Amino acid sequence: MSLSLYYALPALGSYAMLSIFFLRWPHLLHTPRAPTFRVRLAAHRGGSGELLESTMEAMENSMAQRSDLLELDCQLTRDKVVVVSHDENLYRQSGLNRDVGSLDFEDLPLYKEELEVYFSPGHFAHGSDRRMVRLEDLFQRFPRTPMSVEIKGNNEELIREIAGLVRRYDRNEITIWASENRSVMKKCKAANPEMPLSFTISRGFWVLLSYYLGLLPFIPIPEKFFFCFLPNIINRTYFPFSCSCLNQLSAVVSKWLIMRKSLIRHLEERGVQVVFWCLNEESDFEAAFSVGATGVMTDYPTALRHYLDNRGPAAQTS
Repeated sequence: MSLSLYYALPALGSYAMLSIFFLRWPHLLHTPRAPTFRVRLAAHRGGSGELLESTMEAMENSMAQRSDLLELDCQLTRDKVVVVSHDENLYRQSGLNRDVGSLDFEDLPLYKEELEVYFSPGHFAHGSDRRMVRLEDLFQRFPRTPMSVEIKGNNEELIREIAGLVRRYDRNEITIWASENRSVMKKCKAANPEMPLSFTISRGFWVLLSYYLGLLPFIPIPEKFFFCFLPNIINRTYFPFSCSCLNQLSAVVSKWLIMRKSLIRHLEERGVQVVFWCLNEESDFEAAFSVGATGVMTDYPTALRHYLDNRGPAAQTS
């Protein structure tokens, strides 16, 4: 055996043992963070499978099901009003081919009478309330309800407006910054650093890489929420690629990479809540909670509430 291997192998062995040890007991390295609130049931777009997405009626319905979190997407109108809308362009939602930013709030169109549920293809939601709602209206109606606000584009003015509303309504600890884009998230954090952060795509990949390299127990994690797709839904209700073969491959690979109880337990013990989206069937609820997820994000809050209430003590402890 060469001299380098003589020293390298014991060092690698010691590193592996330390990594495994602190992966299981991270509180020995990191001060535990108690959650301000805990998410078991998160309503995607306010519960877009049961009533028209992002409307006040949908939010009221989700709160009637004791949702722990309302998941929202926001856009900014021409007259600087923050509205709850998944799309910047209004065509899918209303039939009007205009961007939200090109209209004043009072000129925004009504939603269509029915909208397809994105994560339940072929299913449509209906509702009597077809009006777009201001973020401020939700803050006033549900003052202590946690909400996740996702920023789709690189709109600094929108970020500043949301940050200001959160401060005005004293919601710093119960309103989550969400964005897939790391540069957008940096701007969000700068605009209001008191709001909890969720993982961006690149940060999520970094956590996975760190886990498999054994580095995860030793790196800081400022985020408090990991909103992650459930691999089981790929090629069934979620199609990240246009090619079916790629979807099948990504389903297999991502399931192998992500669905690790030791990973999710470690994140939980580090104060990171793991919430899988967007799950609309009971088998998917079960898959998420069986690996230790904190919660589930769904378009059907009534179905998830029924599932949680009928699981007994396990629903409170998994």
